[in-house]
Amino acid sequence: MTRSTRPKNWFSYILRSIVLGLVVAALVIWLQPLLQNWQTSQQQSNQPMSFAKAVNRAAPAVVNIYSLTEFRGSYYSRRPSTVLRLGSGVIMDNVGHVLTAAHVVGNVSSIEVALQDGRRTSAQVIGMDPVTDLAVLRIELDNLPVIPQDNQLRSNVGDVVLAIGNPLNLGQTITQGIVSATGGRMGVINSHADLMQMDAVINEGASGGALVNSEGYLVGINNAQFRGPAGQGVEGIYFAVPYSLARTIMKTLIEEGEVVRGYLGINTGDTPAAQVYQQPGIFVTGVDPNSPADRAGLRAEDYIVEIAGEQISSAAEGLALISTTTPGTELEIRYFRGNEELTTTVTIAKLRYQS
Repeated sequence: MTRSTRPKNWFSYILRSIVLGLVVAALVIWLQPLLQNWQTSQQQSNQPMSFAKAVNRAAPAVVNIYSLTEFRGSYYSRRPSTVLRLGSGVIMDNVGHVLTAAHVVGNVSSIEVALQDGRRTSAQVIGMDPVTDLAVLRIELDNLPVIPQDNQLRSNVGDVVLAIGNPLNLGQTITQGIVSATGGRMGVINSHADLMQMDAVINEGASGGALVNSEGYLVGINNAQFRGPAGQGVEGIYFAVPYSLARTIMKTLIEEGEVVRGYLGINTGDTPAAQVYQQPGIFVTGVDPNSPADRAGLRAEDYIVEIAGEQISSAAEGLALISTTTPGTELEIRYFRGNEELTTTVTIAKLRYQS
């Protein structure tokens, strides 16, 4: 190699080294965040699964409710007796509206709400809806914790849920479960409440509390445990009012004070009539005396297939249509009685609640 070529080779070597060093440095800078994320994920994978984030977000907005009921004195004792009723509730907004179960605050003389930060205050009943077993209270406090909500959120079968409440006055308690059904299979086919079913335990005192998902968002208002034919509780089957329905009921109670529903006066049940008539409908198992259905001539074992020109696909759909009809409205009903197809006109009444 001549002297004239050595500087060129030396210069090329240095240049290649610099370029290679810059490339390695760039790769290190580019890969560093990926390596950090990988290390973080490895550390997290070694941690036990936890719902602490969801609980920390939702639990402060779940309150304890203490209702006092006074009973008049009996023949043997003239002194009235007072009974304490336990329940839970959920703070829904920063002006103090609290959602709870109607059976927690129905027919009581006074209501006290206890927040998780130690504050206690009296509450006013804004309105109650016995059909969905929901009630809205109002408390007068500042700086209220509000439950996380997402109006677009929909629950699915298999979702993990957490029930937060005050069972047996033990203090705030969280139970965990899975959604088994999101409505429409509860067996209470005369009900207008489309309940969720899950296995998160709800003991006495937890009714009216929050059912949240694994992110802490409200998905339902805890209601009750399923009861068998003899009235005994069935383990693993509990119900909650879905958030979307609870939100609608709350809005109506705040604005109007009550939820007005249409009333037809029929009892419904499962039947193979759909196969007999080759179309879906409502099988009438009974008719309330002096009801709109009774006055319109409907009878047990009639099979309703159309209401107000709309084909009915199920009993739940038919009841929902009746429920949302303004009392006083006339509806034409098409139905089968045996092999005979008939029509009648009913005047929908207002659904009355038994206290």
